[in-house]
Amino acid sequence: MWYAHNPGRRARQLLGDGAALLWIALWAAAALAAHRLAQLASQPAQHRPHIPLLGSSVDGALRGVAHAGDRIVSAAPAPQSPAAAQALAVLGAAALFVIPVGLMLTVWLPRRIRWTRQAAAAQELASTEDGRELLALRALLRPLDELAATAELLPAAPDATSDQDQDQDQDQDQDQDVDPDLDLDVPPDPGPGSLAKGWREADPVVLDALADAELQRLGLRA
Repeated sequence: MWYAHNPGRRARQLLGDGAALLWIALWAAAALAAHRLAQLASQPAQHRPHIPLLGSSVDGALRGVAHAGDRIVSAAPAPQSPAAAQALAVLGAAALFVIPVGLMLTVWLPRRIRWTRQAAAAQELASTEDGRELLALRALLRPLDELAATAELLPAAPDATSDQDQDQDQDQDQDQDVDPDLDLDVPPDPGPGSLAKGWREADPVVLDALADAELQRLGLRA
């Protein structure tokens, strides 16, 4: 999996990949032009070919630079051999391409690969109950503001005050049938702390909410 399900996240990934490919193409064209320019400078003026992929104005400008290079080379104490000039041209063009493209890849490629691995692992975990519990645990480690936003998505818990009002209308014999382990002190608006409690108690609603939040953080479909 290389792209997210979320439209916004997928659009950003597409823009980033397009910018990376454009960066590579630009430096490839620059390296090719530099190599051709070095070849022009190493040849006699009457044997210099037209540079492909460039307009006449750019070609004329490069030829002017090559003529200036002729004057510099003619003033040198010893001329270089054609083989050495060719090797220098290849090395210079390779360096012009490898250095900027390599720097870009060291920043862009690890992030893309890391997201791809995380997305694939999250999708695999989401297919099982134990895996969704692990996703929920990972979601609990997110910042508190993200946990608070996840807690707001939970269904509202019953108000303990309203439960007490209903209990007053019942007989005490019916109150004795209530499970004493039942927790009636749940606040009407649960916060991040209720998520941890729900995870410990394996509450399916809380586990699903946390797992879905982790999937959405990665831009995946919950």
